[in-house]
Amino acid sequence: MIAVAQDTPLRLAAAAGIAFPDGSMTASGLRREAARGKLVISRVAGKDYTTLAAIARMVELCRRPQKVPACGSAPPAAARAEESATPPPGSSATADTSAALAAAQTIVAELSARSPPISRKSTSRRRAGNVIRPKFRSPT
Repeated sequence: MIAVAQDTPLRLAAAAGIAFPDGSMTASGLRREAARGKLVISRVAGKDYTTLAAIARMVELCRRPQKVPACGSAPPAAARAEESATPPPGSSATADTSAALAAAQTIVAELSARSPPISRKSTSRRRAGNVIRPKFRSPT
């Protein structure tokens, strides 16, 4: 078998065969990942090439984050670090919300302000205009 360097250009079928020896990835699968922007390919004379290093980067981009168990006997290290940063249960301390409160008050003040008139001539309050009053009497 020939040793292939990580940066050697390989046809997609050959690269898929080397990087995925179980046959689970084909050239068309690599083309789909290239279309999604996860794999860098080069086209030379109408043929697509990629490298094993590019496939390794693609695998990293496609890696899904691990699910954190909802419960268990030993919390993960990240959860333990987070617990040490939070106050103990029953503490009356709350997070600093002054910045969020100030932002909300600014938005409320802007929304509560009166809008400028669109046209002073047509919205003048001095003219009463023609008011049509209904011609009916109250039954009471």
